[in-house]
Amino acid sequence: MSTPSEVAHTCASGASLSLFERYLTAWVALCIVAGIGLGQAFPSLFHAIGGWEVAQVNLPVGLLIWVMIIPMLLKIDFGALHQVKAHIKGIGVTLFINWLVKPFSMAFLAWLFIRVWFAPLLPAEQLDSYIAGLILLAAAPCTAMVFVWSRLTGGDPYFTLSQVALNDLIMVFAFAPLVGLLLGISSITVPWATLLTSVGLYIVVPVLIAQAIRKTLLDKGQAVFDAAMHRIQPWSIAALLLTLVLLFAFQGKAILQQPLVIALLAVPILIQVFFNSALAYWLNRRVGEKHSVACPSALIGASNFFELAVAAAISLFGFQSGAALATVVGVLIEVPVMLLIVRIVNATKPWYERTA
Repeated sequence: MSTPSEVAHTCASGASLSLFERYLTAWVALCIVAGIGLGQAFPSLFHAIGGWEVAQVNLPVGLLIWVMIIPMLLKIDFGALHQVKAHIKGIGVTLFINWLVKPFSMAFLAWLFIRVWFAPLLPAEQLDSYIAGLILLAAAPCTAMVFVWSRLTGGDPYFTLSQVALNDLIMVFAFAPLVGLLLGISSITVPWATLLTSVGLYIVVPVLIAQAIRKTLLDKGQAVFDAAMHRIQPWSIAALLLTLVLLFAFQGKAILQQPLVIALLAVPILIQVFFNSALAYWLNRRVGEKHSVACPSALIGASNFFELAVAAAISLFGFQSGAALATVVGVLIEVPVMLLIVRIVNATKPWYERTA
């Protein structure tokens, strides 16, 4: 069990934007260009890579996804769950937004924009897949990046760590049923065997591995843990970027034929991000939580565990699916949008703390 000082230190360590994170949108844009170009230049190579599968799991991508996810999960201290009771109202708002509002509001927005308003502008055979990708994105609450956003707003480190730990614990059990329910409501066939396999491969097993590594490192001292985290932090983003190059190598032809697809998919994501963050921020004010609690609560409701969403979309629907592309759009807009929300909650602190 971590001491309070260790909890605060763990939450703060690495909680500033690295070079990769600061320019994530630019890196993703470069990956789009590189992936499309390489896919058009070497189609046989990427066709061969796409065929390296075992039980419908692409081996190169499976490895890259583990490298993406495990460094993120190393930051999670499930021992911090005892901190939940200290800010029960803020935790309640977080859980309400993350598990009741966010997935269902995204399912509605995806149906409204993709199947109704934007349908004439999108390839008809991919409409269900786009909706599925947006649902996967909303069903995975943010994990590691919320530490960064919380630090930039002066968020309470104990609350931030406890809400992330609780969300991750719930995700182990709730991700598959929630995704299955929303896909079913959206009249999309639920590949239950693949969905459960994805949860096992990309949530349960990485959590167990990460917690075992975390315990081993912390047993050697906080300094050893911090040094290890500093070394492996770039691995996650690098693996994500390599995965995106592969994905866009497969998606290139469809994107060149439909260049507006990415912009259209971004619309429901942006609306959902601003809606959820504003609602969480306002609800925390209504229940009387401190600004340092309201900020991380609002930010975790706005951002996504996009590494998991990308992994699940590729596993469930494949590299060339609209679902995979939709989750990548979430990656593309994550950093600039979240930095804008950080600025908003910082600027409105006087309003938040003003008494009626």
